[in-house]
Amino acid sequence: MARRSKARAVALQMLYQSDLNPDADPRQIRTAIEERLKSAALSSFAWKLFADVMECRSELDARIETVADNWALDRMAPTDRNTLRLGAFELLYTDTPHRVAIDEALELARKFGSKRSSQFVNGILDRLIPTDSHDAS
Repeated sequence: MARRSKARAVALQMLYQSDLNPDADPRQIRTAIEERLKSAALSSFAWKLFADVMECRSELDARIETVADNWALDRMAPTDRNTLRLGAFELLYTDTPHRVAIDEALELARKFGSKRSSQFVNGILDRLIPTDSHDAS
């Protein structure tokens, strides 16, 4: 697994943990990230993804629900919901190329989700790609 892909996987695991346990201590989450990744650069990347997704979570959730026809976030599997949050964040708020953001989210969906998770995540993230984008995705 590529280094940044591993950092994304750890960020996703922490988003999942925080989703299921909203009272989780951010310091413990940061420590868990550091213990899993060992590399300061990767830990920093994973922590930033986690913290930024948490900061934008309400807006991300609203955007996801807008394009997720007939799906409320609370009906989605927690792994899918958090994969979507992470993927949507990278699509909407970072300079990660859209193709990379979607491919990374699909890999996470395949690894942590159900048999159909990657199709579900792909369908929703495709609808979130900014229309004013010059990214060749």
